[in-house]
Amino acid sequence: MEDYLEEFLVNLNTVNSGSRHTADSYRRDIRRFNDYCVVEGCESYNDVDRTIVMGFINYLRTGKKALSDRSLARNLSSLRSFYRYLNEAGYAQGNPFAAVKSPKKNEKLPDFLYEDDIDRFLGCFDLSDDMEYRNRTMFEIMYGCGLRVSEVAKLKISDIDFHNDIITVVGKGSKARIIPFYPVIRDLLQHYLKDIRPSLMNGEEHDYVFVNQRGKQLTSRGIEYILDGAVRDHGLMMKIHPHALRHSFATHLLAAGVDIRIVQELLGHANLSTTQIYTHVSMDHLREAYDKAFEK
Repeated sequence: MEDYLEEFLVNLNTVNSGSRHTADSYRRDIRRFNDYCVVEGCESYNDVDRTIVMGFINYLRTGKKALSDRSLARNLSSLRSFYRYLNEAGYAQGNPFAAVKSPKKNEKLPDFLYEDDIDRFLGCFDLSDDMEYRNRTMFEIMYGCGLRVSEVAKLKISDIDFHNDIITVVGKGSKARIIPFYPVIRDLLQHYLKDIRPSLMNGEEHDYVFVNQRGKQLTSRGIEYILDGAVRDHGLMMKIHPHALRHSFATHLLAAGVDIRIVQELLGHANLSTTQIYTHVSMDHLREAYDKAFEK
C-alpha cells in the first residue's frame, strides 16, 4: 500500500505539478487511511468496502483528534483522487469513496461590532492630533459608508460631493456606486481636507484623500497597520479588522429595518445572495439584544 501511495505522489507531481504542501496533505490523509485499513485487516485496496469506508469516516469524526468538517472533506477528496489513480493504474477495481458525500462547509458569518463598540472605537481618537484626526475620519467613513479598505485607499477628493453629501466609489469589477454620508462624516472630511491634509502633502500633488506623513497615498496595507495600532495603543479589548467595519455597516442597516436590496446596492454586491448572509448576523444581533433587554 505504501508503494502505491508513493507512486501516486510522484504521478501527482509529474502530471499536476502539485505543490509540496499539497503532496504532504495527500500523504498524511492517505497514510492515515492505510493505517486504518491495516488495523481492519484489509490486505489490498480491493478489500475496502462501504463498511470500511463508513468506519473510517466515523474514526475521523470521533476521539481527541476529531477532524472538522473542512478537514474531513479534504480527506475524502484526497482518497477519491487516490482511488481514481489506483483504478487507472489497474491496482484496484472501483472507488468506494465515489458515492460518499463530503460534509457541507459551514458558512462563516462575518465579524461585526455592536453599535456601542463602534462608538467606543471611533471615540478613542484624539482629534487635537492631526494624525489621529485623519485616522478617525478614515475609519468613520469606512464604517459609515461600508467601504472596503481598498476603496478607502483609492478615494479621491473629486469623488466627494459635499453639496449632496454623497461619494462615488469604484468597487470590484470597476463598478461605480453612489453612497450617502451622514453629517458627522461631512464635518470630519471638510476639516481634514481644509486644515490637515494640506500640512501632510509635503510637496506631493495628487487627488487621493487619505495620505501618510510624506504626503503619499495611503495603501490598503498601511490602513490595516494604522487600524491595528489604534486598537493596540488605545487599549481596546476588541478584535477589529478593516472588513469588520464594513460588516458592521451592513448588519446595523439591516437591524434598523433597511431593505436588503438597498443594502446590496450600498455594498456594491452583484448578487443578492452575497448580501443575505448579513440577515443571519442581523437576526443573531437582534436576538442577543432582545435576550439582554429581558434577562432576569
